[in-house]
Amino acid sequence: MDYVKLYAELLAAELEGALSCSEIERLIEKPKFLHQGDLAFPCFQLAKSMRKPPVVIAEELNARLQSSVNDSMERFEAAGGYVNGFLNKAKVTEELLIEIGQKRNHYGDLDLGGNQIVTIDLSSPNIAKPFSMGHLRSTVIGNSLSLIYEKAGYKTVKINHLGDWGTQFGKLITAYKLWGSEEKVKKNPIQELLVLYIKFHDEAKSQPELEQEGRNWFRRLENGDVEALKLWKWFKDESLKEFKKIYELMGIEFDSYAGEAFYNDKMDSIVKMLKDRELLVDSDGALVVSLEEHELPPCLIKKSDGATLYATRDLAAAKYRFDSYSFVKSLYVVGNEQSLHFKQLKAVLAKLDFPWAAGIVHVPFGMMLKDGKKMSTRKGKVVLLEDVLNDSIQLAEKNIEEKNPHLENKTEIAKMVGTGAIVFHDLKNFRMNDIEFSLEEMLKVEGETGPYVQYTNARTQSLLKKGGFKGGNEDFKWAAIAEWPVITELQNFPETIKRAIDKNDPSLIAKYVLDLSQAFNKYYGEVRILEENAEKNARLQLVHCVSIVLEEGLRILGVKAPKEM
Repeated sequence: MDYVKLYAELLAAELEGALSCSEIERLIEKPKFLHQGDLAFPCFQLAKSMRKPPVVIAEELNARLQSSVNDSMERFEAAGGYVNGFLNKAKVTEELLIEIGQKRNHYGDLDLGGNQIVTIDLSSPNIAKPFSMGHLRSTVIGNSLSLIYEKAGYKTVKINHLGDWGTQFGKLITAYKLWGSEEKVKKNPIQELLVLYIKFHDEAKSQPELEQEGRNWFRRLENGDVEALKLWKWFKDESLKEFKKIYELMGIEFDSYAGEAFYNDKMDSIVKMLKDRELLVDSDGALVVSLEEHELPPCLIKKSDGATLYATRDLAAAKYRFDSYSFVKSLYVVGNEQSLHFKQLKAVLAKLDFPWAAGIVHVPFGMMLKDGKKMSTRKGKVVLLEDVLNDSIQLAEKNIEEKNPHLENKTEIAKMVGTGAIVFHDLKNFRMNDIEFSLEEMLKVEGETGPYVQYTNARTQSLLKKGGFKGGNEDFKWAAIAEWPVITELQNFPETIKRAIDKNDPSLIAKYVLDLSQAFNKYYGEVRILEENAEKNARLQLVHCVSIVLEEGLRILGVKAPKEM
């Protein structure tokens, strides 16, 4: 039942048209502390129209509401300009546990999307470079958003817009021709290509002519030179093999790997479109789109030498994606430093009169830092994601050996816990915050971590097994006092999904499963759940529902939930 709507209807009846039910519903809050009630209506907005202090309005409204006490609303209280409503705990508990028990992993599903399509541009590592911790954020935030949007009734298309084009490939080909070994690259492709890439930049400091040589090789690549294309394709194929190992370890799949090179033959039509609309302006030989009316700098479409740019490619990609998928929303999970680019992209698309331009959404995030500085592949300051994942899995395996050596499927569970620790550590942070890389912090198994939530869920599974829980018995005759903090958290799940969609922020889900875990562990410490009495099945039903919601919350974060740990 929607108790917020119920409370709004009761208030609307007493306010006699002063505010509509929908207006009241928007104003209703959830008090910070449980002793303040379950729902709170602030009377401050009524003070001017009713010509009374909010405290007086709250007291009068509270007096009138006493006749509305029913089997859902237990009582009302006036407090400092608020009217607080207290739900009937036993009834709400019974209804909620039945609902979760019946819906199971579909509890919290929303019909916001109506099966409309959302494209999500995520991960997008550069080929011929190692998959660093710097790409973790886009990967896990984008993957979680796809799962959250699907939970809310959308269909998602995950696009890995690979960085597989640009002058860096001319530099890499130059480095390979000068110092590379086919045998070494075949043996350890990503690492060897990284060594060559770093060496190029080191050598270019004393030999600036190398930069021109790199540009020459890239021009040959653009012109379809057989040798350049062969090397480029080899670098790309080897990179993808390595990337897919990491994605598989994290349980992440993509619907498209169409990278930058895919749009090489699709940019001319965009340039023509801009020209036909008379939107292109000459600027010292370069072609730009003026965005003065948006208070943005001009968007550079073609350089003076005729070369297209990142913006040209993204315009072509945006149009291709709409033509292919008819998206209602197109998310770009890309670092905060690209905010200006996406403002320009959206503005240019709007000037082309594409109505779908309104659905372009940049989902920015902070940086992954090392010693307070951005990680840089060029300077060799990089931490490899695969190394971090493997270290985390090994530590999880070691912990299992020490604490539960007889556990079955130890290797598989260690993978779930190890990768889950890394993913959760990223997602629990508000996405706009920078994160200082700390392997020690990521791998902690206590506190606000993924393993803590996973362990809480494993504890619920153990209780259900020991208690012989079968389900199906819906006898919940109890006072529901000790259980109420857990019930309150369970109630919050659907609303948390909605807020995560509204803000494009998976950290709300991560914080939610932490709060639910903490509430349940406190309950576990206070109540003898397996005690043989009339309320045992009801308590186990609560445990069952906590497990359902924890597993679903972890799933939409991209984290697996082992049954045992």
